[in-house]
Amino acid sequence: MTEPATTDSATTDSATTDSALRRTALYAQHAAAGARLVPFAGWEMPLHYGSQLNEHHAVRGGAGMFDVSHMAIIDLAGDGCRAFLKRLVANDVDRLTAPGKALYGVMLNEAGGVIDDLIVYRRATGYRVVSNAGTRARVLDWLAAQNREGVAIAERDLAMIAVQGPEALAKFESVTGSREAAALAPFNAAEHDGWMVARTGYTGEDGVEVMLPGPDAVRLWQDLAGAGVAPIGLGARDTLRLEAGLNLYGQDMDETTSPLVAGLGWTIAWAPAGREFVGRPALEALRASGVGERLTGLVMEARGVLRHGQTVRTPVGTGVITSGIFSPTLGYSIALARVPKAARGACEVEIRGKWHPARIVKPPFVRKGSKVFE
Repeated sequence: MTEPATTDSATTDSATTDSALRRTALYAQHAAAGARLVPFAGWEMPLHYGSQLNEHHAVRGGAGMFDVSHMAIIDLAGDGCRAFLKRLVANDVDRLTAPGKALYGVMLNEAGGVIDDLIVYRRATGYRVVSNAGTRARVLDWLAAQNREGVAIAERDLAMIAVQGPEALAKFESVTGSREAAALAPFNAAEHDGWMVARTGYTGEDGVEVMLPGPDAVRLWQDLAGAGVAPIGLGARDTLRLEAGLNLYGQDMDETTSPLVAGLGWTIAWAPAGREFVGRPALEALRASGVGERLTGLVMEARGVLRHGQTVRTPVGTGVITSGIFSPTLGYSIALARVPKAARGACEVEIRGKWHPARIVKPPFVRKGSKVFE
């Protein structure tokens, strides 16, 4: 989904600082752990706890926990929920065949631009939508404006902790005493006692995302820390998500970007042909006229760091880097870039006025700690 600290992707309390920044229920835990706290999407959030590099490797090699309570958690109730979401989400919620099922999708405007990327969960009654912190007001306003089905829309005051890494499930089980999470398939969730435990994440590693009341979140965070799970800030969250080839809202796509250009065509449920969803006519027109560019991966094994906004030069035209980092796992620079659709193989990137050789590859770059592209 969206977001880390160099860019943007619900909450626990409404406390504010003198600068009107909101704080999550875990703020005191971050401060006590020596976190570098920074403004992010209206929140005071941990960028890192001393070493972003060490935090990145902790997730790839063991287990890390993220406070993602700044994400927006929105519950939908009423007889019209399914019809409402079938119209507003380009993926088809009819694929959620039973409570606990989840899907990733995009919510579009009439021009086919991405208002937000989000996860939709089917519940025993109604649905839950988890969207990005930076788009909270826009998403809530859009849902309200489009609500002709009379759906009850309620933003929830819950914390959210992501536990990620090859040891994440074992650590989570050791502190909760529950084997429920390990029994879930990816993109499935279970609810009990006010908790929702979902097999989802934003790192390319195994793990869970847990939505729960603030006081429970503090106890869970402390228990996980006692079990050796490292706290991870927004900085490492960004390097992990980019290695996993995951889009970041506000950089890799936004309201002016079609999902067909942003590498998210797979989230569009074209069938049944009669399903009308917001943005469908614009997407169909673009698909018919031909999509001229695509989001793809770049690697640069020479010295230098790929960054957002740098120009990419290919034999068939120019493009632009939307997200770029030095990959801690691979030891060289990687990026997502929007380039001409026909571009393949070798390319060049302009860094400080000089052109450097790079190569176009198909993301993701890393899965479960290992290189996965050719």
